[in-house]
Amino acid sequence: MDYDALDVGTTDGFVWIRIKGKGSFSTSPPLKGFIERSLESGETQFVIDLSDCPAMDSTFMGTLAGLAMRLSRTAGGRLQLNGVCERNRQSLQDLGLEGLLEIDPADSEWCGHVDDVRGTLESLSAEAPGNLDAAHILEAHRKLCEASDENAGKFSAVLDVLEKRAVGE
Repeated sequence: MDYDALDVGTTDGFVWIRIKGKGSFSTSPPLKGFIERSLESGETQFVIDLSDCPAMDSTFMGTLAGLAMRLSRTAGGRLQLNGVCERNRQSLQDLGLEGLLEIDPADSEWCGHVDDVRGTLESLSAEAPGNLDAAHILEAHRKLCEASDENAGKFSAVLDVLEKRAVGE
């Protein structure tokens, strides 16, 4: 694989998205786009499988936060994370996202047959990352600040740069 990838499928009423590689500014636009298209098709329950995702950057976590916020306002909307390694769990906690996201829920309908689900997934056709959108990165960081007031201080310099870049585009 030349770049990080997403595998997707639907099972037991859940749309399953498996992140293969780092959750990053390059994987978050196709993730967001896929979930938005699925929402338009009537899907409301999503599982993000992070078992093959060794790390996440702030843009990816901001995208997760924004999607979770949107789903919380959608009837029946759910965003669950599966296979979260300790490093990723700590990153989510550091940004105050553990209360917003369902992380490795023990009572999930899919918990007992994760391997079966993974066997049915197909690669999401996506273009290789190239033209990365500053507006997407800006939105993701704004969502992090919305999710936790403490994040405003952490990302103020990043937001300043991204806002200037977005205005210049």
